Amino acid sequence: MSKIFISCALPYANGPCHLGHLRSTYLPADIYARYNRMVGNDVLFVCATDEHGTPIAVKADKENKKPIEVAKRYHDMIVRDVESCNISLDNFTRTTDEAHYKIAQDFFLELYDKELIYKKDIRQLYCENCSKFLPDRYVEGTCSFCGADARGDHCESCGRHLEPTELDDPKCLTCASTPVIKDTYQYFFALSNFQKDIENYISNNDNLPPNVKNYASNWLKDGLEDWVLTRDMDWGIPVPLDEAKGKVIYVWGEAFLGYISSASQWSKKSNKKWEEYWDEDVIHFIGKDIIYHHAIFWPALLKGYGCKLPDNIYAGEFLSLEGEKMSTSKNWVVWISDFVKSFDSDLLRYYLTINAPLNKDTDFSWDDFQRRNNDELADVIGNFLHRTFTFTHKYFNGEIPDYINPSREDKYFEDALNKTPSLVGDLIKDLKFREALIEIFKIAKIGNKYFNDQEPWKAVKENPEQAANTIYLSNQLSKILAICLKPYLPKKADEIASILNLENSNEWKDASVFMPTGHSISKAKPLFKKIEDDVIEKEKENLYENLVSDNMSDLITIDEFAKVDIRIGQIKEAEKIEKSNKLLKLQVDIGEKTIQVVAGLAQNYSTDELLNQKVAVVVNLQPAKLFGTDSEGMLLATEESVALLHPDECNVGEKLM
Repeated sequence: MSKIFISCALPYANGPCHLGHLRSTYLPADIYARYNRMVGNDVLFVCATDEHGTPIAVKADKENKKPIEVAKRYHDMIVRDVESCNISLDNFTRTTDEAHYKIAQDFFLELYDKELIYKKDIRQLYCENCSKFLPDRYVEGTCSFCGADARGDHCESCGRHLEPTELDDPKCLTCASTPVIKDTYQYFFALSNFQKDIENYISNNDNLPPNVKNYASNWLKDGLEDWVLTRDMDWGIPVPLDEAKGKVIYVWGEAFLGYISSASQWSKKSNKKWEEYWDEDVIHFIGKDIIYHHAIFWPALLKGYGCKLPDNIYAGEFLSLEGEKMSTSKNWVVWISDFVKSFDSDLLRYYLTINAPLNKDTDFSWDDFQRRNNDELADVIGNFLHRTFTFTHKYFNGEIPDYINPSREDKYFEDALNKTPSLVGDLIKDLKFREALIEIFKIAKIGNKYFNDQEPWKAVKENPEQAANTIYLSNQLSKILAICLKPYLPKKADEIASILNLENSNEWKDASVFMPTGHSISKAKPLFKKIEDDVIEKEKENLYENLVSDNMSDLITIDEFAKVDIRIGQIKEAEKIEKSNKLLKLQVDIGEKTIQVVAGLAQNYSTDELLNQKVAVVVNLQPAKLFGTDSEGMLLATEESVALLHPDECNVGEKLM
C-alpha cells in the first residue's frame, strides 16, 4: 500500500467555479484519488480557497465591503460547486484560517533566516491622492509592448507579465489619478540561486508531463531572476518582521502553502501525519495558466526551506465554450451551479473527460454534450444495462443464470471482460483518464454487439443454455461497469451497484470477480435518459442572452464609450438560424461594406418585415461565433420588448455622435 498526497489548484475566492475549473483540476484529481483508494492506496486529497491578493481587495473596494466578506461569500459558493460535482476531498480549508497564517509566516521567517529572502530598495508607483503605494492590480494603463489596455501585472492581449512601472499612461484603479514613481523597498526571494536546482528538477523528473516540462524549460532559458515576495497592502498575511509594517506576503508566496495548511488541519482531525504522505508521493493537479508558478517558484521555495519537491505536476489545458475563449467578465461561461440545476453532474464528469485528453485544449459545446449523452451514455451504456437487467428478471427470475458449455463467442466475450479491469486501471494509474474511459465505453459497445448477436429473446426458446450464458456474461459486464465507472461517474456507478445488490463494490479487484450463479438482482431503473433538443436549445439561448445582458450592463467611462462605433445600417437579407427559436442571421449594409450580424429578434420580427429596415448597429465589436454562425456587429434594441431603434431619416453608413 502506498501513501499519496493529492492536491488540486486552490480556487481563487473572487468568483464561483465554472466548467473550465472542473475540467483542468478538480475532476482529474478526483478520478485519480478515487481510483487509488479503490486499489488500496492511502490517499490524502486536499484543497483550500485562495483568499488573499489584490483582485479580492479591488472587488471589496468596489462593493464597499471588507475583503474577508468577499472571500467568505465565494468560499461558500466554491464549496457548494465542488460538492455538487462529488469531488471527494479529504479536507477543504481557507488561506484565511489562523493555521495557514502561522505556517506561512514561519515559512517566510525560515527563508529569511537562511538569507534567501532579503530587503531591497526599489521604485514603485505611488498614488498621492490615495496616499499609498499601488500593488499591481491597483494600476491600469497601456501595455508598453503591444499598446493594448492592461493591468499592472499582466497584458491579456499579448500575454506578457508586466510590472506596474512598465505601463504607459498608468492610472490608479481607486481614484483614476496618475500615480508617481517613488522610492520604497520590498522583500525578494533569491530565486536566481535555484537555477540549476530547477533545471535538474525539470529535466530529470520523468513523472512530469511534456506540457509542464516544455513550459518550464522555456522560462528557464532566459535565467531566473529574484522574485519580489511582498506587497504594500492591508489585505494579506503580514510580513512577520518588526521593520516591515504595512507589508504583506505576496499571494503567490503563501498560497502554495494552502496545500500544507489544509493537510495539517486534516492531521489534527484524523490523528494521522500528513508528512508521511508528502514524503512518499506528491502530485499536484493544476491548470496550465499556473504551470510556471508550480514548476519553478514552488519547487524553489521548497528547496530553500529544505522540503521534498512534488513528484508530479499535472496541468490540464484550457476549455473553450462554443468555439470561443471563456470570459467571466463577458459572462461567456457556464457556471457549475447553473449546470447542475438542469443536469446530473455525472453527465458533466463524463463529457469533460471523454471529450479530449487533458494535455490538449478542448471545447465545450452544448450540441456535442447532447450527442455524447444520447449516443454514448444512453444508447450504449444505458441501453446495455437496461436490457441486461430486464431480461434477467423476465426470463431468469431476477437471478444470475448458470454458465454452461460456453460457445466460442461466449469465450471471446469472457476474455474481453477479464482483461478490462486491469487495462482500465493501468491507464488511470498512468494519468490517461480519457483513454481509460474510452476502454470502458468500448467494452460496453462490445457488450451491446454480443447481446444483439446472441439474440437471447430468441435463444431463450430455441437454445436456453445459450440464452443463460448471454445473460450470465452480460451481468458480469454490468458489475465491471459498476466498479470501473466509479472514479468517473460515482453516483451512476452506485446506482448500477445497487441494482446488482453489490453492497461492497468499492475495491477495484472486485471487478475481476464474477458474481455467482443464483445471485439475485433488483429490477431495472432508468439510468441514463436522452436529452431533448428543446432543452439544449434553451441552454444555448440562455448563454447568448446572458452574454448580451452582461455586455450592456457594465458601467463604462466616457473614454470607453468614445471607442464604440455606431453606424446606421440597412438590413438587406434575413434568415432564421437552424435549431434556434430566437436568433436570425442578418446581412446589414453599413455604407462602406455589408456585415453579418446575429440578432435575437426571431420571436418579435419576421424575416420579411426586417428587410430594408434601417437600424443602429455597433460595427467595431470583435467578431463572435453564435450557434456556429459568425457575427460582426450588434443591433441596438430595447432589452425587454426587443424593439429595434428606427433611425428612418438617417443616411445609411452615417455615424452616430
